[in-house]
Amino acid sequence: MRAVRLLHPGGPGALELQEVDVPLLQDGEALVLVYAAAITRDELDWPIDRLPAIPSYELSGVVEAVAADVNDVTVGDEVYALTPFDRDGVAAEYAAIPAGVLAPKPEALDHVESAAIPMAGLTAWQGLFDHGELEAGQRVLIHGAAGGVGHVAVQLARWHGAHVIGTSSGARAVGAHEAFDYASFEAVEPVDLVFDTVGGDVLSRSTGRRIVSIAEEHPGATYFVVEPNRGQLVELARLIDAGTLRPAVDKIFPLEDARAAFDRVAAPGKRGKVVLKVR
Repeated sequence: MRAVRLLHPGGPGALELQEVDVPLLQDGEALVLVYAAAITRDELDWPIDRLPAIPSYELSGVVEAVAADVNDVTVGDEVYALTPFDRDGVAAEYAAIPAGVLAPKPEALDHVESAAIPMAGLTAWQGLFDHGELEAGQRVLIHGAAGGVGHVAVQLARWHGAHVIGTSSGARAVGAHEAFDYASFEAVEPVDLVFDTVGGDVLSRSTGRRIVSIAEEHPGATYFVVEPNRGQLVELARLIDAGTLRPAVDKIFPLEDARAAFDRVAAPGKRGKVVLKVR
């Protein structure tokens, strides 16, 4: 099969499209025929202790085979997932995935759009609800509201009944009730939750009853790393199919243009996810 591999530390220039063996299934795994794989800023720094490695941890595809002990999915199922970070990713024609993280793909989306959901959707869900304890009627300030995670967080917070204030020029376009730039957001009336995707000076100037950040650790803020969660993906798919939630795809690249895709994901001005179209 064809797979993109990071051969050594060095960013996109260290990526190469290679012919490698199709992975053999272990207990509890499903072999997925990958249709699309989304990528994330800085993810090429994650596997440097186990190179060469395949990047990308978000996929949409079709189950090709399952291990004998797997009952979660069956051959032919259309699935999507956030995959574990401590193993090879999914920028390849096939990927062996723990079956327990695979969820039915949203029916309303194609594979490219579905691949754009797992990381952003689960990060937004876990940041707002698991760590941020956001409740209906509360006020939430979302930094980076038009970004890959932010635009999903705005939609989820609105669905949950919160009053949403966003920072970034496109905050209103993605559904925020109010929008401020990074120079003036301190004029916002008190909020119950700050959900930060930016970090730095923006995070250090933020005040709220609760502060949750995915950008960096900071005194007084809860920092977390997103985790795969099949149940939450099922709920996200339900919201998508009901028309409540819609992902944004910034740009699509073929697998052989992975270097250009990772250059794009690091560039300013993106609106949504960068996705590799595998087939």
